[in-house]
Amino acid sequence: MHAIGARFKEYVYLTRLDRPIGIYLVLWPMLWALWIASKGEPDRLVFVVFVAGTVLMRSAGCAINDFADRKIDGHVRRTRQRPLARGAIHPGEAVAVFAVLSLIAFGLVLLLNRLTLLLSVVAVFLAASYPFMKRYTHLPQAYLGAAFGWAIPMAFAAQTGTVPAGAWILFAANIFWALAYDTMYAIADREDDLKIGVKSAAILMGRFDRLGIGLMQAMTLGLLAVAGLHFGLGPVFYAGLLAAGGFGLYEQYLIRDRDPQLGFQAFLNNHYFGMCIFAGIAVDYLIR
Repeated sequence: MHAIGARFKEYVYLTRLDRPIGIYLVLWPMLWALWIASKGEPDRLVFVVFVAGTVLMRSAGCAINDFADRKIDGHVRRTRQRPLARGAIHPGEAVAVFAVLSLIAFGLVLLLNRLTLLLSVVAVFLAASYPFMKRYTHLPQAYLGAAFGWAIPMAFAAQTGTVPAGAWILFAANIFWALAYDTMYAIADREDDLKIGVKSAAILMGRFDRLGIGLMQAMTLGLLAVAGLHFGLGPVFYAGLLAAGGFGLYEQYLIRDRDPQLGFQAFLNNHYFGMCIFAGIAVDYLIR
């Protein structure tokens, strides 16, 4: 039993279920979209499928990410204790975990409409290909934003059967948000990434990283404001944006000296950034 428990823990570490921040960063944009698409009253089946799918696909993404980075993680201080880097899990197991979790998520999507099913194929492709982007572009964070934000058009498709133009405004906002928070994350790894030749926005921006992150945060809030106008959201939504902006300023304070640990703390703080936006949307519809 002890051996089974130890093995189970390694799979928890592989899928990062012990570190739910990634789930939150996928969950909040999905909920923004689902609440707007349903005008605050999401279909119960759609809600359950998307929440479960968020957990499954984020976990699957972590497994395939560690497979892609299995020869890199051992050279990065923050990741050298991951199961594949330590040899606690075989690479083939990580691929199997990705495949099984993706198939379960796909099975859930079969309960929804055809458009959502078609969009889910793109979701799997984005999740599987994202981990390899840091080898080819200094902006893998933008690709991450697309992968994390693909639940936005899917939520509209599942709830309404269509993907309106406003959904793509939300999607664009999520890409800029991911560029901001994942660059904070990349600050923590910049020294190691430079040594091993891995690309990131933090490396690309160099000494202008804080300015770049600030611009991405501003673009996120600006696009969300445009989306609010498009969907006719009220003052409570904009109060939520203001609160999120406050957290954005706090994140700028945390990264002021580019300390790796504080950069990681700023990254984690984005959970509250996304939560504020959802709270503004949810309460706006609740009081109508």
